[in-house]
Amino acid sequence: MKDLVRTNDPVELSFLQAMLSDAGIETLVLDTHMSILEGSIGAIPRRLMVADEDWEAARAVLRDIGHVGG
Repeated sequence: MKDLVRTNDPVELSFLQAMLSDAGIETLVLDTHMSILEGSIGAIPRRLMVADEDWEAARAVLRDIGHVGG
């Protein structure tokens, strides 16, 4: 698995997951529950992960939709 995007914004994360899913790319979100441990201050961003073999295609999807980090 490779780290594709790190964000504290759940709306952005949901949007990116939907765009990648539409492109046939499966995702995994890590660190979703870390806010419980950190006290919900947003210090630990959630990580959007994709399979190693999907990483280049996922980056292309992000570029196509104009995502700055993609």
